[in-house]
Amino acid sequence: MMKKTTRTALYIIFFFGFSFTVMAQIADVDHHHTHHSHGVADMAHPHERGAVPSNHVAQRAKLVTGQGAFIFSYDEGLTDALPKEAREFEPGMHGGFNEDPETGIVYTGIPGYGLCSISPDLTTWNIIGTDERLKDNIHGIAFFVHKGEKYLAIAQEGKRVLVVTLAGSIVSEIMKPTGNEFKFAPANAFFSSEDSNFGVTDVTYLKGMLYVAHGYSEGDFVMTIKEKDGVWRWGKLAWGGKGDAPGQFQTAHGIYAHDNHILVANRAAGQVVKFTKKGKYVETFNDIPEGSLVCNISYKAEHFFLNALSALGQQKSAPIYVHTGENLVSTIIPGDLDIPVLTNIHQVWPHFVETANGSKQLYLLVHGWNKGKFAVLRLAQ
Repeated sequence: MMKKTTRTALYIIFFFGFSFTVMAQIADVDHHHTHHSHGVADMAHPHERGAVPSNHVAQRAKLVTGQGAFIFSYDEGLTDALPKEAREFEPGMHGGFNEDPETGIVYTGIPGYGLCSISPDLTTWNIIGTDERLKDNIHGIAFFVHKGEKYLAIAQEGKRVLVVTLAGSIVSEIMKPTGNEFKFAPANAFFSSEDSNFGVTDVTYLKGMLYVAHGYSEGDFVMTIKEKDGVWRWGKLAWGGKGDAPGQFQTAHGIYAHDNHILVANRAAGQVVKFTKKGKYVETFNDIPEGSLVCNISYKAEHFFLNALSALGQQKSAPIYVHTGENLVSTIIPGDLDIPVLTNIHQVWPHFVETANGSKQLYLLVHGWNKGKFAVLRLAQ
């Protein structure tokens, strides 16, 4: 009699324990769905088509990352649009993106493979030009319109800055300064030295002038390039130098023109610094987490998109920040999406794709670094 009573009691305990576990899992799913109701429910992701099995509950959080209006998933289909013949070169790919706002065509470079255009819908890649110099490492790229013509400017760290037509013809090759070009004595002194190097990291365009970040160097400057009679040469304007004072840099890595100002990603300092087009210090962005090695800056959807190089703390990858210019509104961790080999991030570019119904879908194009990775993230709807 005692054995039967004990067995019955154990069955009752097991039944209620199992029921409690199932109810807890359902509550957890409901809580997660409510928290991301504007993102998870409607996003088209291959892992979410059809019913979600109960054993998938613990993995569900990995499908999205970010907060508020900026929650993203991994778009494996558009990531796989990278040409098969380019994939052997993908580990070296980290030079960034830029785009023609009129056509929506995106431009990037893959060392060893070449300068590329990506169709506005992000499905088709093409190589631009045949000049072997376009296969060298592209560390930064800018699309710009000058005197009614469209061009690309390319920063090739350790080698040159190129101005290129959209067909891939090189218009000008700007080599390392000799030390007498600038109205800025520290830059002239640095480039006059036999120990100087050419550490260009990024380039942007504003009001007829190219601005070049020179952060892979003890000569940590922003310098300018101007066009005269169809030829681009070093301009007189330069500023910066390595240091902690306002207007100085600790690796001027990314550079971006916005709203008639120049923004510089001051990487080792974890800053985004704003200057006038004449190089006068204006301000430093607030609310960037301490320790962030900010590599690059871009802008879309009335927000800036910044990326750190490396993870902070227990993060699974380097973070991407969405920032108003005043405060941080979302932190996106691509590592939470289990994207293969993507740990460090070199640049992020926001891009809109027009959908069949005329709406616009926001994507983030990511260049990983250290193992190299191209990835596309999709804003959850």
